[in-house]
Amino acid sequence: MEILQSIPWWAWLILVLAVVAIRDIFFNKKHTITHNFPILGHFRYMLEKIGPELRQYIVANNREELPFNRTERSWIYASAKNENNYKGFGTDQDIFSPQYLYIKNGMFPFKVEGNHANAIDPYFLPCAKEMGVFNNRRRPYRPASVINVSAMSFGSLSAKAIESLNKGCKMAHAYHNTGEGGLSPYHKFGADVVFHLGTGYFGTRDKDGNFSLEKLVALVNENPQVRAIEVKLSQGAKPGKGGVLPGKKITKEIAEIRGVEIGEDVLSPAYHTAFSTVPEMIDFIEKIAEATGLPVGIKAAIGKLDQWEELAKEMKKQGRGPDFITIDGGEGGTGAAPPSFADHVALPWVYGFSDVYKIFKKEEITNRITFIASGKLGFPAKAAMAFAMGVDCINVAREAMMSIGCIQAQVCHTNTCPAGVATQSKWLQAGIDPTSKSERVMYYFKNFNKELLEITHAAGYEHPCQFTMDDVDVSQGDNNKTSSLAATYGYHKDPVPFNSIGELITCPTLGGGYCQTPVDTSSVRY
Repeated sequence: MEILQSIPWWAWLILVLAVVAIRDIFFNKKHTITHNFPILGHFRYMLEKIGPELRQYIVANNREELPFNRTERSWIYASAKNENNYKGFGTDQDIFSPQYLYIKNGMFPFKVEGNHANAIDPYFLPCAKEMGVFNNRRRPYRPASVINVSAMSFGSLSAKAIESLNKGCKMAHAYHNTGEGGLSPYHKFGADVVFHLGTGYFGTRDKDGNFSLEKLVALVNENPQVRAIEVKLSQGAKPGKGGVLPGKKITKEIAEIRGVEIGEDVLSPAYHTAFSTVPEMIDFIEKIAEATGLPVGIKAAIGKLDQWEELAKEMKKQGRGPDFITIDGGEGGTGAAPPSFADHVALPWVYGFSDVYKIFKKEEITNRITFIASGKLGFPAKAAMAFAMGVDCINVAREAMMSIGCIQAQVCHTNTCPAGVATQSKWLQAGIDPTSKSERVMYYFKNFNKELLEITHAAGYEHPCQFTMDDVDVSQGDNNKTSSLAATYGYHKDPVPFNSIGELITCPTLGGGYCQTPVDTSSVRY
């Protein structure tokens, strides 16, 4: 022992390095780099592993990263913390780059004094359209917020993340889409809920995995906070491909909620077993609406348009069909997906939405539908563009995740999310305090509404539904030429009936319980 203690530390270091070198040269069968460059080769793999973090925080500039650059993330974080989200010294963007947006302000902004009906929350911004009115649903629904939480399942997200989002939605009067993982206890903290019905029918499936109308009716009757049902046809991250929730994420609780086995990978098929044609889908929607009394809509990423044309024609002919349509952009992606799907399958939101809207406009039935948009639109200027194109509500997913602490680590599919948002690890999600994180969700939504309303007022309007296709120009990147949204995408959106926000607030079908229990959010930054 004394002899060992007398050996200097550097000798031990040399011995360890020698052992590593011998292992690399003579026993390494997997990695060429460490074989050819023993010891030094390990540093290459270490740097490769932490490369994303180095680029995110040190190397990349503020506008360089994807899917969300540092400037976008900083705006979300500051808004969620109710801190100063302003910037100084002008824009740092290339305002002549292709697809750059220019929102046209009016000579005289909209006068707010005496026009906004609610002095407690001047940034309360309900949806201008009401879901389910045209089809005479027994329980029509007007979302109390134009920005809401998109479909993200309990299982994909942690329990504390779901709880934080739901509590935050309640305070912001927003609805919370369950995602296809079913209605969990963490969706029941007071917010309006849109129940997401995916191809796996989780929470409403029979013992063979097929859809059970009886279970859906029971779920709706037992949970009055469920205000609408969304049937998922496809999603932006992987349209036309089924989903997978890894078995290591399946806890006893998740298994019970979804009706699956513990520890086994859960597969969502790429297709529905309850219908396979447009007429069958319409029948399916009407059957659910009749049984539950709720508005029923569909969600899809957009590719081929022939079946959308068929849907519009059938809706006009039959006078029935979905009450709302959620268009997901191909740039979406809270769900894990093969790179080829995430990068290349489905159109970006702006192209997909414009194509679909034109189809329903041609059939003169846009007034029947509440159009919901999802695809990196959780920023006021992009939202203004979306409303100008015909959108009525916006769903946000990754932006909502960032409001509760997501750092864009991009390891959602590994169960190792360092922020505790997209993991079932009790240790990792222990750092999420739903009380404080729910306030951040609320402030993100409120500050979003504040800035969106300020842009709306600058353009001379009271509500963003009043934006037209001529109010936003798009740079074409050719000799600095620009064109309006109408000229770029080849249509004018149909006017949305609107008189005043005060009239919307007094609507008896307004969601969020706002008329009864307004929340004082006067601390939102001015």
